[in-house]
Amino acid sequence: MPVIPVAAPDWQAAPAAFLRHLYDVAVARALPGHITAGQLPPPPRGRTVVLGAGKAGGAMAEAVDALWPSDAPLTGLVVTRYDHVPPAYRARPGRIEVVEAAHPVPDAAGLAAAQRIAQLTQGLTADDLVLCLISGGGSSLLSAPAPGLTLEDKQAINRALLHSGAAIDEMNCVRKHLSALKGGRLAAMCAPAQVLTLLISDVPGDDPAVIASGPTLPDATTCADALAILRRYKIEVPEAALRGLESGAFETPKPGDAVFTGHQWRMLATPQMSLQAAADAARAAGLPAHILSDEMEGESRTVGGVHAALARAVARSGQPFSRPCVLLSGGETTVTVRPRAPGQPRGRGGRATEFLLGCALALQGQAGVWVLAADTDGIDGVEHNAGALVTPDTLTRAAAAGVSAVEMLDANNAFAFFEALGDLVVPGPTYTNVNDFRVVLVL
Repeated sequence: MPVIPVAAPDWQAAPAAFLRHLYDVAVARALPGHITAGQLPPPPRGRTVVLGAGKAGGAMAEAVDALWPSDAPLTGLVVTRYDHVPPAYRARPGRIEVVEAAHPVPDAAGLAAAQRIAQLTQGLTADDLVLCLISGGGSSLLSAPAPGLTLEDKQAINRALLHSGAAIDEMNCVRKHLSALKGGRLAAMCAPAQVLTLLISDVPGDDPAVIASGPTLPDATTCADALAILRRYKIEVPEAALRGLESGAFETPKPGDAVFTGHQWRMLATPQMSLQAAADAARAAGLPAHILSDEMEGESRTVGGVHAALARAVARSGQPFSRPCVLLSGGETTVTVRPRAPGQPRGRGGRATEFLLGCALALQGQAGVWVLAADTDGIDGVEHNAGALVTPDTLTRAAAAGVSAVEMLDANNAFAFFEALGDLVVPGPTYTNVNDFRVVLVL
């Protein structure tokens, strides 16, 4: 987990350490223990049941448990990714049970957790309160399939979506319509109880209905939208899924539906909030900072090339920003996995490292430019790193080590490239998730 230094490292003498400091600041802004106070309602007349899913789920449960009055009843179940339960809560579990399951491809543990969450909604009354703790990753973790589908069906569709290059809102549109709980269905199960959803956003635009596929939010997308996405990316699905989508049997609760009457939601953390915290930290260290966008999407390697072009313009001509400065961006890029030659192993790496490898190739060793990209949940794809670092001599060191940047990028193998250079960023699980964090330092 990131630890914030008391003072920022000198950005001229230690640029790499300074970029890591900004990453840690961004992550800290989104930690549930820092942001949940003041967001909880008073205890209801009846029971309070906590339900939730996401990479921040364990830390969100820990925060709610600590803040909820000790003499007020509190029970519930939250599912998070494996190894994403904060150590203190793992050692001394509280009133909210936290279980772990697989991400990004669901597993049997996630299915069992989803089934138990559904069972906990039974018997709720209008005097009861359901606190839903939702964060990025919850869509895969809350993996109860729609009627007629199996866990294996959901796993295959998830893998295909992850490799297709589909944007997160497209993936979640499909997931909603093939789920028993997502797309507002969990909210329907909770009726007639009061429902308050607390959210940590990992999606461009911070649409609460997209975060973790919106289990307690109305869904404006349709079965027809899901079918169009599947066809656009040439993703095959079982006959039961096609029948459910084509007939409309898998349609989700829509805005205005009575099941959402009286429901509330509150946004605890967003990518923009974390980018702003990092920008404030850079300015406090005497360095101008510019937030480019918190909603950047597109192919990771292409977005990396765009950042490189901007950094080169700043370094060479002082346009559109004067140097020295820091450029910050967030959002969620995508990686389209390229076909492999027979016998060629699958490449390793996620969005952050592929962004960085594309960026390094486009920078071509530009003097005075350092770049860090990392996922704020501490995990880039399925590897143990959050991201990596590009320095002015990245390509030179790679050539000396006999590592081809072009070949590694063609093979979607950016993890191995940066691992060979010793430039991976490995904070471990951070217990939150506000998506991609990218920072460019131009001296």
